[in-house]
Amino acid sequence: MRKIAVAMAKGGVGKTTTSVNLAHGLATLGHRVLLVDCDTQNQAAMFLGVKPTYGLYEFVTGKDRNDNPMPRQETLFEARKNLWLLSGGMRLVELKHWLGEQPRETRQVVLAKALTPKPDTLDFLIFDCAPGWDVLSVNILMAATEVICPVALQGPSMEGLKTFFAYLLSAQKLNPDLQLKYVLPTMFDRRTRQCFDIMKQLIKIFRRQLCDPIAYNVRLSEAPAHGQTIFEYDAKAVGANGYKRLIRRIIDDGRPEKKDAPVL
Repeated sequence: MRKIAVAMAKGGVGKTTTSVNLAHGLATLGHRVLLVDCDTQNQAAMFLGVKPTYGLYEFVTGKDRNDNPMPRQETLFEARKNLWLLSGGMRLVELKHWLGEQPRETRQVVLAKALTPKPDTLDFLIFDCAPGWDVLSVNILMAATEVICPVALQGPSMEGLKTFFAYLLSAQKLNPDLQLKYVLPTMFDRRTRQCFDIMKQLIKIFRRQLCDPIAYNVRLSEAPAHGQTIFEYDAKAVGANGYKRLIRRIIDDGRPEKKDAPVL
């Protein structure tokens, strides 16, 4: 199972758009995916047009709103075929408080221990991360092994990237398996020079991790209002093609390397 955190210190860069479309795209290809919404805004559920009763708070604490025992299996909401959701929302504020009360030596790995599925039950675990750095953010980066970092090609994007690097370096001291695998340029607009200027900087620094950019696309911003992913709303849109390329790259990276044939 691959454990991927979609994370960036800055908001408004396309983290949820990337998380939801990546998760659904993988699911449509037959991969079993669990999407974990780690934001109090609960946007992943909105983007998918669903309203789960329970979510990440109940999954981690094992209790419902009335403090009654809650089986973890009941917190997993099947949002699409092969795609399950652990929703976020305002209860994550309580979850952060709950995590802060756990023993210091174990509080950072509570989520990693909870999200250990039975063998061969999941192919991808995708975290839609909130901006910022707190006890829940640390838990996510302890549970993940790969990071996708969306970078909007506008405004002070490189400053947000520098801040996120500081977070990532701190997390890697505790989780050496964590790697920045993908830097994903988003909101690419060929009409603006700034997009090309930022892309040049990203190419210079992240040539190996850099993915094809996701073009600025009105259809991507319209889809969530209809409770649909871009593949459901307009599978031929420019934005859909961008996420298809990202999915293809992620799948290709996960395939075993071909070994040379033995010499007889």
